[in-house]
Amino acid sequence: MCEVTNPVIVTAYFEPADGKKEALLEVLGEFIPRVHEEQGCELYAIHEAPDGSLVMIEKWATLADLEAHGAGAVMAEINVAFQGKLAGAPRVVTLAPLPFGGTRGAL
Repeated sequence: MCEVTNPVIVTAYFEPADGKKEALLEVLGEFIPRVHEEQGCELYAIHEAPDGSLVMIEKWATLADLEAHGAGAVMAEINVAFQGKLAGAPRVVTLAPLPFGGTRGAL
């Protein structure tokens, strides 16, 4: 019997420290291509919110892929590079898809 897995969607909200938005974007620009190469990464895209905060929208093939990303070397390097560039800890939300809307109802 095949194991059925659902993709995992994550949003991560970043509030840049005063005067550090460009530096934060430089860090993200450096690391995003590396994350794209990680197993199971289907989407890792940064967006700007109207209030100036940054929102990362992620899609991982499986929870195991997301967990490997979180525990991996690239994420450790990102956390070091973020030091002094954030007003507070990122707010990370892991979402579970609901079965509405067919193929257009989920990322």
